[in-house]
Amino acid sequence: MVTGATAGIGRAIARQLAGLGAEVVVHGRSADRGAAVVQEIHSAGGKARFVAADLADADDVRRLAVEAGAVDILINNAGIYRFGATADTDDAFFDEHVYVNLRAPYILVQQLVPGMAERGNGAVVNLSTIAAAIPARQGGIYGATKAGIELLTRVWADEFGRSGVRVNAVQAGPTETPGTAVTPGLTDGLGALTALGRAATADEIANAVTFLASPAAGYINGAILQATGGQLAIAP
Repeated sequence: MVTGATAGIGRAIARQLAGLGAEVVVHGRSADRGAAVVQEIHSAGGKARFVAADLADADDVRRLAVEAGAVDILINNAGIYRFGATADTDDAFFDEHVYVNLRAPYILVQQLVPGMAERGNGAVVNLSTIAAAIPARQGGIYGATKAGIELLTRVWADEFGRSGVRVNAVQAGPTETPGTAVTPGLTDGLGALTALGRAATADEIANAVTFLASPAAGYINGAILQATGGQLAIAP
């Protein structure tokens, strides 16, 4: 299952996993966009189905887990990223980030990973961001929730590792997606500050996620894989 799979990085992940033979549960909020992704996967010869859910609603997240059924790979990709100074944000702003970015992945792991452990095999990949490690102006709540998911990644890697379930995270750098298009120039500006001098494409981040979910990463557990384009050196 891939959460937030109807656009951007999530869509690229769903397509890649389907291309490798996975039967993908596509999650999102829009039935129309979900149907489009499922059709795209079917047209390429893959298998997929769509399940809608509001990740800000804990009961709806549990329903999503039930409708997804037994999964072998869980990709916690969906996330909220809005920005605001501390003095300008309200409880709803705070709650939305915590519910979607932190509580929803927690519930999905809680509901789905014990089944993987019983079967003796599985993989979880959580999407994080460079803002979890480097302070982002007006991005405190967003970065804090992603720092939290990185810590939970390490906790879950220990909790489920001996049952054959690997849990890792990808720390993504600036990436061009439909979601970043609402702030023209921001992603390109951040990309220019990387060692590669550009922003990532959604497929490049999906490549890292797909690798961690695959048998090729069979001895990687509890890792935070940086897909950030590299850090510029400080001039002397």
